[in-house]
Amino acid sequence: MNKISARQILLFLACIAPVGKLVLLPARLADASQNDLLFPFLLHILVQTGAVFCVLLAAKKETDLMGLLRNTFGKGAAFVLTALFSLFLLFSALLPLLEQKHFVQGAFYDTLPSVLVFSPFFLFAAYLCSKPLGSCGRVWDIVAPLAAAGLVGILILSAGSADLTALSPAGAAGGRGFLQGVRSACGWFCDAALLVPLLGKIEYKRGLAWKGAVCYLAGGAAALLFTAVFYGIFQETAINQLFAFTATSKYFAGVTTLGRIDYLFIFLLSLSMAYYVSLPLHGSVDCLLQLFGRRKHLPAILSAAVALLFTVITLSLDYRFGDVLSLLTGSLFWLFPLFSVLLPPLTLFLRRDRRA
Repeated sequence: MNKISARQILLFLACIAPVGKLVLLPARLADASQNDLLFPFLLHILVQTGAVFCVLLAAKKETDLMGLLRNTFGKGAAFVLTALFSLFLLFSALLPLLEQKHFVQGAFYDTLPSVLVFSPFFLFAAYLCSKPLGSCGRVWDIVAPLAAAGLVGILILSAGSADLTALSPAGAAGGRGFLQGVRSACGWFCDAALLVPLLGKIEYKRGLAWKGAVCYLAGGAAALLFTAVFYGIFQETAINQLFAFTATSKYFAGVTTLGRIDYLFIFLLSLSMAYYVSLPLHGSVDCLLQLFGRRKHLPAILSAAVALLFTVITLSLDYRFGDVLSLLTGSLFWLFPLFSVLLPPLTLFLRRDRRA
């Protein structure tokens, strides 16, 4: 079985996980919390840092999720719980997939039909899902430096145009604005849940849990800094900027002489996002394989079925993205912390050995 090394996990947490927070999240937080948008963001980062620590500590057991649940609750309960978690991963993939679709079309291909723009992504996702989940580590070795370069480049180009005094006075939105920001951001903070399908596939080394937590915290700090720069540039109009990291960099003072060099960094972040957005689908397929076994051709069949399902769903919701976004960040927001905040600590109490 392919194993993911400690280095690869740390690269993912520090460089790739922050990328998923750079498109729609800053504008949603600005809408909910105005100039206090950094506080709900910071709370989610701190909570997920603790959750990531718990999952990586549970990786010491070197047993996959199905095995841990079976040893703790029995075969029947393990089947049901793993199936529910697989369904959650599919559910959690909906928001980043719709976000990615609208970002790619709006930033690069705004004159082409949706089918032509986004169907190739699902072929790409189906290919990734057909591979063992443990093979993600080799991809992260390549993609993580590109993601880091893209984020650093965008920050360098954008920082000079930001007025960070727009973030004051702190607390202007009040407790209600803070709570609205926390609720509306839940869908973007599922990183600990994404690590759960990797249980049994991580090559655990001493200190990985706290190192992973520190790396996730560092990546979150970079995303937090970008969000501060974003609000410093747009201020009251930030709620109208749907694609945050493509919007900030175009205000770089050297654009008139050097051209849109920011597109180089935008392409790097876009490539990283494609792998990050595919991870919930990949994890869901792996959970299904734990349920039904890794029979010949089954990974390819499940991968194709999942990719086709989400192609149909994403394209059918093309003109109702606002409604879906409001549903996921409003009425159904509680599903995200249920699996991404409560489940990770519970993995510490699952048994590696049935007789333990």
